[in-house]
Amino acid sequence: MKSTYTIKELQRETAAAVPMAEKGSLVTITRHDRPVVHVISDERLGALLETMELLTDPDFVAAWHQEQAGQGRYYPASRLAD
Repeated sequence: MKSTYTIKELQRETAAAVPMAEKGSLVTITRHDRPVVHVISDERLGALLETMELLTDPDFVAAWHQEQAGQGRYYPASRLAD
């Protein structure tokens, strides 16, 4: 399946490009052989924004680094507040 379109191609083939993006593929739009726009699904955009938000939280980043180093801490679910 095609994932890169020129602007002219996109004008003709939007009906094919949009469903690809909806299914999670990154669709790239080019002008003069250079990428100028990327089309992604709302779900994928939401996941990217959530990841970016988590990466701005110093506590999350510290815990993530500990996990990557094999030093992560785990607690039973029973310790969660109601």
